[in-house]
Order: sequence, then C-alpha cells, then structure tokens
Amino acid sequence: MANVQAVVLAGCRDFGRCPIASRLPAALWPIVDRPALEHLLAAFLDQGVQHVTVCSCDEGSLLQQSIQTDNRLKVEYTYEPLPVGTAGCIRDAVHDQDGKDMLLLVCPANIVHLPKLDVLIDTHIQSGSDLTVVFNPVEIEGFAKPIGEAAGIYVCSPDILAYVPHQGYCDVKEGLIPEMLRLGKTVNAATLPMHVGNYRGWREYLRAISNYLKDSPQFGAELRLYDKKDSHLLWVSADVQIDPSAKMFGPCIILNGARICEDVVIIGPTVVGRNVCVEKRSVVANSIVWDGAQVGRNCEVQRCIVDYGAVVRSKTVVREKSIPSRAEGMFRGFLDGGLRVVETKVDRLKLVLQSGLARIDKRLPGWIQLNKAQYISWFGVILVLSAFIWSYWPNLVRLWNAWQRSDEYSSGLLVPFLAVYVLWSRRGDITQCPISPSVWGVFAFIGAQAVRLFGLYFLYDSAERLSIVLSIAALVLLLFGWKLLRRVSTVLLFLCLMLPWPNRIQAEVMVPLQRWATSSAVFCLEVVGYGVVQEGNIIHIGESSVAVAEACNGLRMVTAFFVISGLVVLLVKRRWWEKLIVLASSLPIALLCNTIRLTLTAMAFTVVSGEYWEKLFHDFGGYAMMPLALAAVVAELWLLTRLIVLPSEQQPIVITRQER
Repeated sequence: MANVQAVVLAGCRDFGRCPIASRLPAALWPIVDRPALEHLLAAFLDQGVQHVTVCSCDEGSLLQQSIQTDNRLKVEYTYEPLPVGTAGCIRDAVHDQDGKDMLLLVCPANIVHLPKLDVLIDTHIQSGSDLTVVFNPVEIEGFAKPIGEAAGIYVCSPDILAYVPHQGYCDVKEGLIPEMLRLGKTVNAATLPMHVGNYRGWREYLRAISNYLKDSPQFGAELRLYDKKDSHLLWVSADVQIDPSAKMFGPCIILNGARICEDVVIIGPTVVGRNVCVEKRSVVANSIVWDGAQVGRNCEVQRCIVDYGAVVRSKTVVREKSIPSRAEGMFRGFLDGGLRVVETKVDRLKLVLQSGLARIDKRLPGWIQLNKAQYISWFGVILVLSAFIWSYWPNLVRLWNAWQRSDEYSSGLLVPFLAVYVLWSRRGDITQCPISPSVWGVFAFIGAQAVRLFGLYFLYDSAERLSIVLSIAALVLLLFGWKLLRRVSTVLLFLCLMLPWPNRIQAEVMVPLQRWATSSAVFCLEVVGYGVVQEGNIIHIGESSVAVAEACNGLRMVTAFFVISGLVVLLVKRRWWEKLIVLASSLPIALLCNTIRLTLTAMAFTVVSGEYWEKLFHDFGGYAMMPLALAAVVAELWLLTRLIVLPSEQQPIVITRQER
C-alpha cells in the first residue's frame, strides 16, 4: 500500500441535476456525520494508503476548508480551471511517473463504500493487464440499472500516461481506453462483490445511504444504540432530545443537538443531522435531514433529502424530492433590499461628486469649465471601453480568426463598422435622449457574465460570443439608462449578425441547404432546356460535371444578405411591418440568388474549360450576386411604396360665406 497513489476525482458542482447539487459539490454531501470526501480519505487511511491527490475543477479551496484529515495521510489538491476529463486529471495529479512498483488507484469522491483495495490490486496484478476497470455487481430489482455499471474506479500503473495527451481534455472511457486497445494494450474488467454506492443526484445518494445504514454493524464512539423497546438499529448522540411519545424504527441515526418532539414517527433508513428539529405529529420516513433543518408540525417527509438549514413548513406533504435551503426563497427579498441600498449609495455618491466638482470648477480656467462635463464623460467611456476590450480580448481574437478563415461568416467583419455608421447617422436623436444611469445595468452585466461563464465552463464558444453583445447592452443600460437602450436596441440586435452560428445549428442547416441548392439548380437548367442528370450533389450537364460542394450551399449568401437587409432596415424610414417584410424576404432572396449563381456557373462550365477560367467564373459569380440581391431589396421597397399609398398632407379648404 505504500506504493499506491490514490487519485480522487472530486469534480465540481453539477448544474441542472438537482438544486442541492448545483449549490454544493457531491463530494461534500454528508455520509452520516462527515462529508463524503472526508469519509473516503479515512477509509484510505484504514486500508494503508498514505498518498492521496484530490482533483477538482474550481472547488479546491472549498474542499480543502471543509475536510479534516489525519496527519498520517498526505493529501494534495489539484485545481483544474477548465475540464480536462478523468484521464486528464490523472495526468495532472501524478508527478512521479518513473516508479516501477508504483500503482495508481483512481476513484470518485462521491462513493459510500470503498472496496477492499488489496483484493483489487491482487486482481489487477494477476490479470497482467495495463488497466483494470472496476464494475459494480449486477442488481435486478424492479427497473434495474444497466448490467455492468461502472463504479468509476480504475487500477493501473503510471505507464498508461504515455497514451494520454500532454494537454487538453481526455476521458478514460472515451479517450484513453480506445487508444490503448488500438495500440494492443490489455484492459481488464473486475466486478465488485458489493455496490460502492456511487451517486450524482439525490435519488442515488438516498439509495446509497440507505444501503450503508443497513450494512454497517456499528458506528463511532460518539453514537450509541438507543436503549428502547422495538427500536433496534437506532443510534443517537448523547445530547439528543427525544420525546417519550416518539416512535422510531431503525435503522436510524440521530446526531448532536437534534430534537424529536411529541408523537413524531421516524422510519428508517433515516439520518437526522445536527441541530435538526422535528415538530409534533410529523412523519419522517426513508429520508436524510441535513444539519440545521426544520420539519414543521403535521408534516410528512418520505424519501427526501432536506438541505442544510432548509425549512419544511407545517402541514406539508413532501415525497420523492430534494428540498433546498430557504436561501433560494429569500433571493427576491435580498435582491430588492440590495437594489435599495445600491440606489442610496449612488445618490450619495452623486452629491459628493457634485460638491467636489463645484469646488474644482471655481479654480479651473474658463475654456475648461465649458467642456469639463464632456471631458469627464469621454474619459469614463474610454475607461469602460478599455476595460471591456481587455476583458474580452481573447474572445475578440477568436472572433477575428473566425471571420478570416470562414467564408460563411466573413461578412461579420463589416457589422461593427456598419453599426457605428448607423449610430452616427442617428446622432441627432441619440444626443437628445436624456441620460439616466440605471442600477439594473449591474445585474444585467452579471447575467451577461453568467452566460460567458456558462460558455467557458461547458466549452460553448457561441455562448461566450453572445455575452459580448449582452455585455455591451448591459453597459449601455448602466451608463446611460433605459431610454437610450431602447433607442439603440435595434443596433444591438444588428450586432448579433457578426457572430458565427453555433456549430450544432450550422451542421443541421448545411446539408438541407446543399440539397436545396443542387435540386433548384437542376430545375432551372431543365427549364432552360439542358439535359441534366443529378447524382447526389453532382450535376451532370452534357459532358461536364459540376459538384455542388458544402461551400456552395448558400450559407455564405444567407449570412451576407442578412447583413445587407439589416443595414437597409436600419437606414430606411418605413413602417415597422414593411421593415419586417424586408427582413423576412432576405432568406428566399438569398436562396434564389444562390440558385441563379449555380445555374449560371453550370452553364458556363459547358463552354469554358481550364481550372483558371472555372475558378475565375465561380468566384466572380459569387460577388456578382450581391448587387443583384441589393437590387431585389430596392425593388421590394419600391413595390411596397406603390402598393401602399399614404394620405398626403393637404391644406384645409376654407369656404367663406360669399362662396356659399
């Protein structure tokens, strides 16, 4: 065991699975009276392991502060700012890769039972394999879990790190094992005699703790068997208050400071945490109540997890769910109070600044006094703009590279300059708009950064890019107020056209667009009179063959024409529904122009020959479609003008008495 290094995968908060998991990492969920990670480290020490490395994403400091370890156990913590996968965590956790007799034991932090490690190591050595994957036993009860469910435990030597990339993301099951099998290495599977109690959500956790209470014959010295008739397998702490009328059926554990009131019924397996109060005539069955929670009168709590400090109100029936703490219910009140405090501070800051500027104003020359407010405003704008560019510089560089390497989104390079031109053309209306900074801009900016954090954490570049526009809108709201934000809202929406589409959406539309472009070009060629044969995305016309590649699917035409239509809509003075018609028609016009381009290109390929002329005509046809599309928009506006005649302003006719 002295040559075994344990690598514990603690992960991070699991957003979206349950409210408690998004607040508290699963590694810190309690196993009776201590966090799961601390429980696991104690089990390692009992089995002779001396060196443990705990890998987590961004919760390392929280884990280190929450865990108490024995001095005999050497524990190291590694933090991964970005997800690197299970194999990536092993790579970053192991420092000495040259130990000949060294073995790595990898396991998740969120397990209840640590198996016998000496048996696992003997199984791995006897199999002669490079990697042993440990599975839970097959369980068949009602709707059974999949046979051979992985326990998340691996036994291997540091030699496997040669098959892990030096940087980046790599998973054991999806990356490391396929690479090892491809190179002829051996992977062994071992099945445990007992389920280790993996959990990620509250249902799995409740099931694991229930099995733990049933299988554990005894607990620490601080817990004693409750000496009462018909209350077998009931452990309580010394300072627990239990009313004589309460009925409890084990296995149950009641920890320090808990208070069980009159006529309460507790049915195991159940854990009642420290300083928990269960009021009169309530029933708690097959549940886990964490420290500081309260269960009101006449409540029924079945198969639930009650979070730290949570409150179950009186006469409430709760079944099959996790009950988060009341901090979530207090959020709205906290937000309203915070807004009032911030507004008060802002008003006081305004008074201080005004009085200070008034004193400075008396000492400044006349030509500075006339424009000092403008100077201060411009200085603030430049300061905020510099901070914004500095913060988003990596995202802006990636966005620039996307414009440069992708023909589909090269038109996005023009969008910021066109937006500035539109703002300049509206400078008269914008300067007349009153400026009233809004504190809601702070929360809007926090929301934009939350979108950015989501994209950064889950590797969604589209969410990070969207946060650029959202942050700009939040800063406008913060610095200038709601009225100016409404005035420039259409320009902010126009800025979204500079962002590349998400990869999933692009992959979904590219194949249908390519199919449409091929079929529509074949139809036009047949109408003209050519003999055409279509084979997939290849058009056979005469003795020539034209392949409609992915680059010719029309997506570049669609994105570019959306930019043109958006610019026209922002510049022309028309009614909103006319502008909406122009925007809606941009997609069919773009597809029509792409069809015309492909048709003319196919016809030209029957006449010209040579790679140079074919490439020249192909590229020229793409550029020639932009004026055609713009002409279609102008014709559409002209047609709308002819179809809808607005009443002209005429002078009123005054009829005098003599004319009558």
